[in-house]
Amino acid sequence: MKTRFLLTLTLLSTAISAQAQNSPAPAFEQVGAAAQANLNSLVAGSPAVVRKPGTEGIIGSPYADKRWLPARITLSNKVPLAPVPLKYDVLNSRLLMRPINRPTDSLQLDDRLVVRFELEEPLAGTTTTRRRVFRRFEEAPIASQRLDYVEVLHEGRYSLLKRYAKVLRKANNTGAYNNSERYDELEDKSVYYLRRPNASLVPLKLNVKALQGAVPELATALKQSAAAQTAKTDAEWAAVLDAVDPK
Repeated sequence: MKTRFLLTLTLLSTAISAQAQNSPAPAFEQVGAAAQANLNSLVAGSPAVVRKPGTEGIIGSPYADKRWLPARITLSNKVPLAPVPLKYDVLNSRLLMRPINRPTDSLQLDDRLVVRFELEEPLAGTTTTRRRVFRRFEEAPIASQRLDYVEVLHEGRYSLLKRYAKVLRKANNTGAYNNSERYDELEDKSVYYLRRPNASLVPLKLNVKALQGAVPELATALKQSAAAQTAKTDAEWAAVLDAVDPK
């Protein structure tokens, strides 16, 4: 009886093992593989590997953020994509990704279906990250800018948007007495916009007076905000608006 019992267990174990080997992969593995395949399709047929974006000898960066930051990309067809290290090349209006298996290379994404991407920015001195959302500038007052990406710094009743722009200033090396070495320079020409509840846009400078003029109903709250009096960076102004204009 004991021998028959052990034989039965052995046959059952063998059957379960064979079934497991022939069973489809778990759902999360399938999703992960499909997401990676979908991501790979965005670089199929793209130009050759972009090793250096053509800014040698130029002062300044062509990127919204020169670091490779983890990104989640959303497509108009809702197809899932695997997370990828990403850079937004503002000067050349393109998204670059860094392949995991080729960390020294950059590939240009075919972003025609991309509607937004989210960067995970590490916060200095902590183990946490800050989510930075970029989307198409669909409400741009100039039609040619509607395919650009804007960073959504704040979103409540009002939205604070940042449109990145870079201008290349050529060095003037033609002067007869020009003995110093000069370089071309990338100048930051980014513009901030406040989007009203009725979808209208107001370009503005990031200071208390300009915000009070753009949003009179928040003028008192901005005046009373200690953070608004000292805010300088995008993140600090986003925090000010998060406080006075919550979602």
